[in-house]
Amino acid sequence: MSHMSERILFVDDDPHILQAFQRTLRKRFDLDVAVGPEEGLQKVTDHGPYAVVVSDMRMPNMTGVEFLREVRKISPDTVRMILTGNADQQCAIDAVNEGYIFRFLTKPCPADILVRALEAGLEQYRLITAERELLTSTLAGCIRVLTEILSLVAPEAFGRAIRARELVSRLCRELNVPDAWQIEIATMLAPIGCIAMPEEIVTKAIRGEPLKEPEQATYQTHPRIAHDLISKIPRLEQVARIVAYQEKLYNGAGFPADLIEGDDIPLGSRIIKLAYDWDFLISTGLSPELALAEITDRRGWYDPKVVNALRRTLNVQQVCVVREMKISDLVDGLILADNVYSVNGTLLCSKGQEITPAIRFRLRNYAVNVGIARPVRVFIPLAGASDGVNHPTEVHGS
Repeated sequence: MSHMSERILFVDDDPHILQAFQRTLRKRFDLDVAVGPEEGLQKVTDHGPYAVVVSDMRMPNMTGVEFLREVRKISPDTVRMILTGNADQQCAIDAVNEGYIFRFLTKPCPADILVRALEAGLEQYRLITAERELLTSTLAGCIRVLTEILSLVAPEAFGRAIRARELVSRLCRELNVPDAWQIEIATMLAPIGCIAMPEEIVTKAIRGEPLKEPEQATYQTHPRIAHDLISKIPRLEQVARIVAYQEKLYNGAGFPADLIEGDDIPLGSRIIKLAYDWDFLISTGLSPELALAEITDRRGWYDPKVVNALRRTLNVQQVCVVREMKISDLVDGLILADNVYSVNGTLLCSKGQEITPAIRFRLRNYAVNVGIARPVRVFIPLAGASDGVNHPTEVHGS
């Protein structure tokens, strides 16, 4: 007797044949039937997975081989069998060779042969699912070990990954991404390469502090190190590629320094790049409205489709733009979009700082007596943004 949770579906366009199968087999197997391939596919979709699906070869609109090919797309673990007349054997043999069919049976099929075939099919299904469960548990264990190592060796990088994962999950849902689990795992493992470099370099990079040239060269190797580690784990080859391109910009800049750009960059990498940068901007104290303005101002950095998904996900109400302004035009209440430096490199005001009378006085004095390194960039609510020379892309809430 089979495990009653291991269901078998018979598909035939003749209801009388299906009734005969039910009478013969219902005491030995958990049996379900479908009249024709259309009803069969509907049952596989709505009531699956089935352990075994047995199909007639000759049915209207779709052959048994075509039907079972579709079943494999919906439920790849299901064991597929076909019932065929002698004239159809070559077609069935071809299907077996292509991997669509586990076994084919000739009509009329004696009850004892049918029972043995079904029992063999159930056993095959148990082997497939047991192997998958073993691989899945092994995979989960490897990921858990790696993330625990990351949390111990590079706790700031681990904290960043935890925060980014929540946004990545929301973006994947918004974009209807298939196999989103790969991107979510890549988000958690993206910083794993940081365990191979000095902690002070990792800390400075995560906090946005400037890196010296040798430090920058060292930090840029972390995606490759992560890729090399992850690619050795079965079933994580695509995750490893996503991690390798986590610092790649949509316009092809960034690293690794190759010719990959635009949609040729893995979608998961494009999502992770935006999510990690978003986390950094928010960690500096920017509001979601101002962080989104900063993201949009970085032309060429991000996939526009992912940025639009971010806007919809955040449902930002206030619309802001980034504009360059003269010192004399600054008004109280505006927020600086960049650090402001004098021409000799002195930091005068920090990004995210609000313009006040004291700040305006300080900037005017330096502009007159020393010089400001470049025009001041500020966040401006769109309703108050005047038409000027520079027209950055507007940032909209949904």
